[in-house]
Amino acid sequence: MAASRPLSRFWEWGKNIVCVGRNYADHVREMQSAAPSEPVLFLKPSTAYAPEGSPVLVPAYTRNLHHELELAVVMGKRCCAVPEAAAMDYVAGYALCLDMTARDVQDECKKKGLPWTLAKSFTASCPVSAFVPKEKIRDPHNLKLWLKVNGELRQEGETSSMIFSIPYIISYVSKIMTLEEGDIILTGTPKGVGPVKENDEIQAGIHGVLSMKFKVERPEY
Repeated sequence: MAASRPLSRFWEWGKNIVCVGRNYADHVREMQSAAPSEPVLFLKPSTAYAPEGSPVLVPAYTRNLHHELELAVVMGKRCCAVPEAAAMDYVAGYALCLDMTARDVQDECKKKGLPWTLAKSFTASCPVSAFVPKEKIRDPHNLKLWLKVNGELRQEGETSSMIFSIPYIISYVSKIMTLEEGDIILTGTPKGVGPVKENDEIQAGIHGVLSMKFKVERPEY
């Protein structure tokens, strides 16, 4: 089974994309939101994955597509109600993801008290980097993330600024839903989120670890 489902290509078979909102205080402030007392969770479908080499797609129903840069945790084995102290034992590695967000749609959903599905869960709304094994990142809470649009630096943040730590998030999520091998958790975005449009080029990376590049396109359908 392991040979047919390599973690290095988790986006081809992993089931769940669990996202944590409002996990950086500076992003909470820029969005004029209240700081959360517990993790804010939402989901993306597995069809949201867009590995490097494929485009970021702009949904026809948005006029304000935003980038949100996030460190993703890739689960290495099934876990349910795991204690925080043991949570990192279930991590296989990491990746860099973009939580592409239809901001105008999200704003309307917030006003109406509706779920964020239309704003967050469309096709190709989760561009993803190559897989990074856990052994290559000594401390996931000591990483610098960056994102550029057409060469202009837009986002830069330290994972040390997370409100909720990775072990806390894994424990919290696993007490709500069982996590399986190949599932990922997006751990929130630092400040600097902003719009992209058709033909823009997005570059992003984890300093000293990896980088990735995507082109923004309109879907043909």
